[in-house]
Amino acid sequence: MVKRILVTGGAGFLGSHLCDRLVEQGHDVICLDNFFTSQKSNIEHLLAKRNFELVRHDVTEPIVLEVDQIYNLACPAAPGHYQYNPIKTTKTSVMGAINMLGLAKRVKARILHASTSEVYGDPEVHPQPESYRGNVNPIGPRACYDEGKRCAETLMFDYHRQNRVDIRVVRIFNTYGPRMHPYDGRVVSNFARQAIAGEDITLFGDGSQTRSFCYVDDLVDGLMRMMNGPADFHGPVNLGNPDEFTVRQLAELTVKLARTKSTIRQARPLPQDDPQRRRPDISLARKMLDWSPKVPLEQGLAKTIEFFRSIDLGRYRPPTPNY
Repeated sequence: MVKRILVTGGAGFLGSHLCDRLVEQGHDVICLDNFFTSQKSNIEHLLAKRNFELVRHDVTEPIVLEVDQIYNLACPAAPGHYQYNPIKTTKTSVMGAINMLGLAKRVKARILHASTSEVYGDPEVHPQPESYRGNVNPIGPRACYDEGKRCAETLMFDYHRQNRVDIRVVRIFNTYGPRMHPYDGRVVSNFARQAIAGEDITLFGDGSQTRSFCYVDDLVDGLMRMMNGPADFHGPVNLGNPDEFTVRQLAELTVKLARTKSTIRQARPLPQDDPQRRRPDISLARKMLDWSPKVPLEQGLAKTIEFFRSIDLGRYRPPTPNY
């Protein structure tokens, strides 16, 4: 059945891949974006499609549309970007959620909210199950994103309980792949850009902190399974790759795949409140969605490095000075 689907943040890294999949399936897709950190080049190939529409809009402002489903992905997600204007980041998470929930309530649309593993903060439980309530510093430099996303989850469930809005909440762990912004400040894009240029690979701290890296195609599959999954399953549910790697291991693999002579060095101390360990428990996703990631890190990273080689970095600008 063809649906009218709104994707907020649809021109971003993750949103553009989701739009690709939805358009390919024949749905009528509205991509909404304010282009703060996203790129029009991400969705350029879709502009001529009859079932795709681009709307330049900020989710902090209400919008009137008629849709069947809403994927609420809009929010800067890289620390350098969301810390650049922390008040705006909080407003995007909170007011954006209120506006999209109001729309969903009015037109009786199902809404999926993209939350984040950052709701767990610097976790004291490892790996992190959905039942873990987190260890977040509410007044730290990352709080605008962490607490904004936590508040958005609260709003989702209050709208569900009070107004019977049909919600879905996913907590997304580190995701990577083609169309990552080369200046988003994340380790995958930083390392790929540096390796291709033959520059030193720079670490925050000694590189012993761990992350789990989920390839974008796997993540999009998880989002769509959650949106179209069991009617009584609202989440939250973790989506991410349970394979755990140190940041130094990622740097070493990047050097190997890029066939570069770059050296790895410690450049800066760890930022305040930066998590030491991050790995999802995806037991719930396996049980309720029959979902688990398929793409191994080496394969996905090779595709990502190939993308970075193919783009003209001169066409990209750092969205903020502190990338």
